[in-house]
Amino acid sequence: MNISLNRRRFIQATAATTLGAMSSTRVRAAAQSAGELRVSINGGDYAKACMEAFVKPFEAETGIKVTALADEITYAQLELMVSTNNVTIDAIPINANTDLVGSAKGYLEKIDYTIYKQAELDAMLDFVKTPYSVGTIVYAFCMVYNTEKFPDAKQRPASWSDFWNASKYPGVRAMVSGQYGTDGPWEEALLADGVPADAIYPMDIDRVFASLDKIKPNVRKWTTTGSEIQQLLHDKVVDLAHTYDGRALALIEQGLPLEINRNQSKISWESWAIPKGSPNPQNAQRFIEFITRADREAAFAQLLPYGPANLNAYKLMPESFGRKLASHPDYVASNIPVNPKWYAEVGSDGITNMERLTRRWNEWVLQ
Repeated sequence: MNISLNRRRFIQATAATTLGAMSSTRVRAAAQSAGELRVSINGGDYAKACMEAFVKPFEAETGIKVTALADEITYAQLELMVSTNNVTIDAIPINANTDLVGSAKGYLEKIDYTIYKQAELDAMLDFVKTPYSVGTIVYAFCMVYNTEKFPDAKQRPASWSDFWNASKYPGVRAMVSGQYGTDGPWEEALLADGVPADAIYPMDIDRVFASLDKIKPNVRKWTTTGSEIQQLLHDKVVDLAHTYDGRALALIEQGLPLEINRNQSKISWESWAIPKGSPNPQNAQRFIEFITRADREAAFAQLLPYGPANLNAYKLMPESFGRKLASHPDYVASNIPVNPKWYAEVGSDGITNMERLTRRWNEWVLQ
């Protein structure tokens, strides 16, 4: 699964693409009962992991029949379902942007935290618990380098300021493009320029681009997809990269000479929510509570290596495996969670910070 695509579809999706996806589900939705539940589980390996770690165990424990749709519900689909009173799905995976905007517009049900065990809630990362969604997985934008290019472990880049220092750490670089507004190397640029992690937000956009000016001549490729940067690393076209940890981890598991530097990683997360007007809201509440338990998140992580948002999951998996994941307790202190509220803030000109970054990037990258 390419989680960044979820974020991009939030930006790019339109209601026009929704109509066909919705029509095929209306008849089935009408047949639902109190003992049933319909959930979206995205697709590919993510859907397979959801079935094994979440759906089948939930059915076994509760007796509730779950219809799982291996498809993604975009923000536009969510908006259309709720605004037309034709909600056909009970629980959906969402990103932080959809949580923020969807809840503000009344498209999501509030999460009933009274049904959660306190020990489970206490173990969850604070930023994944919102009034309208609960996080299950954490992933990172991090630094990756080729260990053949940097054979001496003591002479490898250890921070974003090192990544920016091409004279001390020479090599071909690739970085994630900023064209989508949220996934760009903004936080990394400020860290490289000496801004403390706890002072990143609100971001100084002028300072961001002044820092990017310094690294720009050394970047071979600004990548737009996870598969693109994965291929560059696989083919050894680049020596250092700003990329998604899951992509790098997959290559390392294949035996590629790569290492992930978790210091100053920027982390984001995926959550689960209930569309407003869900046909089976109580069952949806039970499902989300179930899948955010430590044992379920540990099971999911071992099927698809994304960090669990419930840190108690690390007690239920081998230490050697857990240390590969973005949310490992040893990494949390040096990670920088993305601040979706800042990206969604609207200025006096009516433009969000996300849109402002996109416009600035499109001008800057062509210079």
